[in-house]
Amino acid sequence: MEPEHTPDEPHWLTDDEQLTWRAYLHATTLLEDHLDRQLQRDAKMPHVYFGLLVALSEAPRRRLRMTELAINAKITRSRLSHAIARLEKSGWVRREDCPSDKRGQFAVLTDAGLDVLKRSAPGHVTAVRQALFDRLTPEQQKSLGEIMRIVAEGLQPKEAGADLPWLR
Repeated sequence: MEPEHTPDEPHWLTDDEQLTWRAYLHATTLLEDHLDRQLQRDAKMPHVYFGLLVALSEAPRRRLRMTELAINAKITRSRLSHAIARLEKSGWVRREDCPSDKRGQFAVLTDAGLDVLKRSAPGHVTAVRQALFDRLTPEQQKSLGEIMRIVAEGLQPKEAGADLPWLR
């Protein structure tokens, strides 16, 4: 039975919920660090940059509007602009003006960017498998996917004007 709480009193986590929450935080921090270190070592890029290259590689004509890329990556436009500038400097991405919107720009994955993605993807997928999927049963993998989709759906409002950093 759930303990009583008043509207003025927070609904504190139970001991079991606290253990689950802390395990989640610990695991996600370690996983992100593990993947970031692997990509820095093998591809000389942070994990977030790899994600940007993947998103561009999967887009039609390997190009996305900057706003759409920020939404896809769940990062602010400012952080995206900085990341794209670094990827441009490496020759992996280029910007193109949007012909239908004078203020809009596209990020375009270059052939060199596609090559670095193809070279770095095998090591990355190995790191993901070893750190996550190889440690879980198929049932646990399915449950984890279902849980993460539920959490993501609850945190990403569909209504216009939602206060999310990548929409600002």
